Amino acid sequence: MAQEIYDIFEEKLRKELLKLCSQLGMLSEPVLLQSEDIDGKWNEFGRDYMIDAVHEFNSYPEVTMAWAAYLGMGVACHWDSNWRANHKYRYRDYYGARAYDDMDEHIVRDILGYALDSREAVEIAATLSSCAQATLNLIRHEGFESGSVEAYYVLIRCVKVMYQIGACLELHRLGYKYEALKIK
Repeated sequence: MAQEIYDIFEEKLRKELLKLCSQLGMLSEPVLLQSEDIDGKWNEFGRDYMIDAVHEFNSYPEVTMAWAAYLGMGVACHWDSNWRANHKYRYRDYYGARAYDDMDEHIVRDILGYALDSREAVEIAATLSSCAQATLNLIRHEGFESGSVEAYYVLIRCVKVMYQIGACLELHRLGYKYEALKIK
């Protein structure tokens, strides 16, 4: 039963964030763009990310959510540019000079290739901040008790969805889209 509750929460969050990103003009439609390769990296990175997330969540809950999306953006950019070489990146390779603390800046500047004060970087930061706030609002609205085992499982689902949203945003920026197949 608990698994079903987490599954429902995760899908509700994903739909809400896709809708939000579409409303903000960052997606042309609320559809999750994804790749098995990119999703596979979350399976590889998720445990290490959660170590950082749990450590930071109480002091910086919005950062904990947003950094997962930045990570997804970085992996998606690497997937598009040269996956043969870039699939070897480890989680810590996405850290900045101050480790987890400036992961966002490292990914935006050194992987996505934007100046930190560029229009694109500011747009990404605003969007991911909005997504992080929406995620935290949904957690509160659903009434998961802070510090509980349930809250931990919800946190796992939230950072996974934020990673997927970040990857989706980057794939969209790179020009990927879903198109209906025309069958003759």
